[in-house]
Amino acid sequence: MVQKEMVEISDFERQRLENIAQRDKLLKQLALDASSAGLGPGQKSKPARPAANKKKPAVKRIKEEVVPRRTSSRIAGIEADSEVAKRKAEDEYVAVQEAARVKRQRISGPLDLSEVQVVGKGWDKNENFLVDVFKRGADPNVRTFGENEVKETTDKELRALREKMSGLELYEGFEPNRIKITPERIYSLGFHPVAEKPLVFAGDKMGNLGLFDASQSSLVKHETVKSEDQDEEDAEEDDQDPNITSFHLHTRTISSFQFSPHNPSHLYTSSYDSSLRLLDLTQSSSTEIYAPTDTSLDEPISGVEMDPQTPHLLYFSRLDGHVGRIDTRTPNTVDIFELSEKKIGGFSLNPSCPHFIATASLDRTMRIWDLRKVSGKKGAQLPALCGEHESRLSVSHAAFNSAGQVATASYDDTVKIHTFEGMSGWSAGRDLTEKDMAPSSVIRHNNQTGRWVTILRAQWQMHPSDSVQRFCIGNMNRFVDIYTSKGEQLAQLGGDGITAVPAVAQFHPTNDWVAAGTASGKLCLWM
Repeated sequence: MVQKEMVEISDFERQRLENIAQRDKLLKQLALDASSAGLGPGQKSKPARPAANKKKPAVKRIKEEVVPRRTSSRIAGIEADSEVAKRKAEDEYVAVQEAARVKRQRISGPLDLSEVQVVGKGWDKNENFLVDVFKRGADPNVRTFGENEVKETTDKELRALREKMSGLELYEGFEPNRIKITPERIYSLGFHPVAEKPLVFAGDKMGNLGLFDASQSSLVKHETVKSEDQDEEDAEEDDQDPNITSFHLHTRTISSFQFSPHNPSHLYTSSYDSSLRLLDLTQSSSTEIYAPTDTSLDEPISGVEMDPQTPHLLYFSRLDGHVGRIDTRTPNTVDIFELSEKKIGGFSLNPSCPHFIATASLDRTMRIWDLRKVSGKKGAQLPALCGEHESRLSVSHAAFNSAGQVATASYDDTVKIHTFEGMSGWSAGRDLTEKDMAPSSVIRHNNQTGRWVTILRAQWQMHPSDSVQRFCIGNMNRFVDIYTSKGEQLAQLGGDGITAVPAVAQFHPTNDWVAAGTASGKLCLWM
């Protein structure tokens, strides 16, 4: 065991410890006295906690039974608690219950939306936007215009014109399925301006330009009856294929082409590979006349047109919203105008006044520009904007005719015709009002091509022999529609053997010939 050592305490230390003990005793006594008197500190209260956000219980709504409105029996002269009063209350109760039952009863008959509309402005079935959403499908080979419409025409001149255009027959030399003018989908198509022979050119998705001479015909007609002992192989050998020539001029889509109005042997082509080329048919050569100086730039060109009055001026549009003007004598000098912030799908020069340009854009507008009045700093110059018309959806193309009318096709399923009179007398930069830009005719037309069909475009016959302005446009039901400048339909061209939509349609400049191309590179021709 460990023994504790006893330490001896001095007198001074002993006195100090006694004083401390006496002091503690005194303090304890004072604390007891204060506590008994109620002066001491009480028990510390705990800090109040914020009340939790308790969700109030949802008030249950008691479905009250529909009861008849109370009426004064005294005023009605009915004694209280009489049989008459009870009968009156029962009749009112039955009437209210019957009204409630009728309100909940199903309606079995047809409903007119204009009669059952609850909210919104007045309903007009002619402007039903839902048609554009739900009726976008095509009905292959189902006509919307035919012999009955022609026979019912009361106007003699219009009827004669309809009979004339409806009388165009599908080319009999070869079936459309056999005339594969391009290897891939057709994006651009047109006739050579020569009137003696139907020469059709077509540009496809991969930059190929096809040429078909429609004066040729099959040696063996399909309707010829073969002898029973003749082998099918011999029949195929005897049946001649159409003579088609194609050239690979561009590396990407040939979006547009135009023959020079001053030299029919010159063909200008535009492409998504950002270049313009000149094909000389007499020299059998194709030369590049425009392309970005930087080969890494991607500036797809959507259209090309030649100034009909100035043989060396060439105009083109780009998918980035720019329109360019190039002088073929000095190809390095190019004027670029930014006419839209979005894609310009097509543009057109007024043949009579080529300083006026119509553009169609993804921003839903068709605009008229005047090149006689150009303003702005160098590099950011703009021609004068005369006016614009906005559609509900994007506008695919705008085309001028020789009478100063513009035809547009847009994704709101309309073809609009805008008539501008006296453009040759307009002052430079004339400001057009909204009324001036309003269409003179609006045609309902299914323009929902989808992904695999080329965009539908209205194309005028530039120099009709009878001076009646008309245009053609592809029909999703596998026809080609022809309309006048007043919006009157003249014909709906079709025929056996057309198995795809002839989306890219074009008139011959002077003759009543119509050609159209499909997504499989096949050609349909009516003469």
